[in-house]
Parts: sequence; C-alpha cells; structure tokens
Amino acid sequence: MTQVVVPVRYPLTDHSRATVARAIEIAEERDAALTVVHVNLYQENHSISRRDLKRAVEREFGTVPNARYTVRSGLLVEETLLDEIAAEEADVVVIGSKQVSRWRRMIRRLVDDPDIEDFLRNELDCEVVTASVN
Repeated sequence: MTQVVVPVRYPLTDHSRATVARAIEIAEERDAALTVVHVNLYQENHSISRRDLKRAVEREFGTVPNARYTVRSGLLVEETLLDEIAAEEADVVVIGSKQVSRWRRMIRRLVDDPDIEDFLRNELDCEVVTASVN
C-alpha cells in the first residue's frame, strides 16, 4: 500500500490544516495509508500526545480512513522527520510551503544543493508535494 506522510505543527495552524487537507486528498486519490507526524522538541519541553494530535485532526477533517498518528521527540524537527519518513518508507511526503525554507536550511548542512525534492527523492526514494494555503 502507498504510504503518505505529512508533518504538522500542534496546535494545528492554518498552514498545517492546508497541508493535512492536501495529504488527505492524495491519500484518497491513491488509496494510500496516511501518517500524520508531529515532533515534540526536547528544548521546548512540550509533550503532545498521539491522542491530542488525532483529536485535533479529526476535529478539522472528521475520521480519516487508513490514518495513523505519530508523535516523535527530537532536537531538530527536520532531522527527526527525515528519520520518520525513512522508518515509514514513505512514497509521498506532503510539506507546507512555509516549511520549505526550513527544510532547505537543514538539507544545506547535508549536501551542497539544497533541492528538497531531489534530496528526498534520491535519499529516501519518495515524492514530495508542497501544499500552500489558499
């Protein structure tokens, strides 16, 4: 089954809602499983539970078929998300347009060319879709 991964902030922002909406569309179009991921940053000392994340998404979108909710902890959001994307063996990653510059900075530390789509496609063998707020 195709796997779609969508990283989000909690509480859900307008950008997170737009990103999740796009991820749900893609999952439905491709009859895929969807993983919604949030990263609790160690340095911020917040602890969001998987249940909190699921409730927030379902409040906005209702029950999402074939969805799972994951909360990871880490120091750097993008590196923690890369680990999750690899662990999920994601076929598609949906990121918000506001996240692109953060990903670009992180990838620049790893490679000379900070092309997010190329990096994820080549390193993790997945498609990247950028969602924007309308």
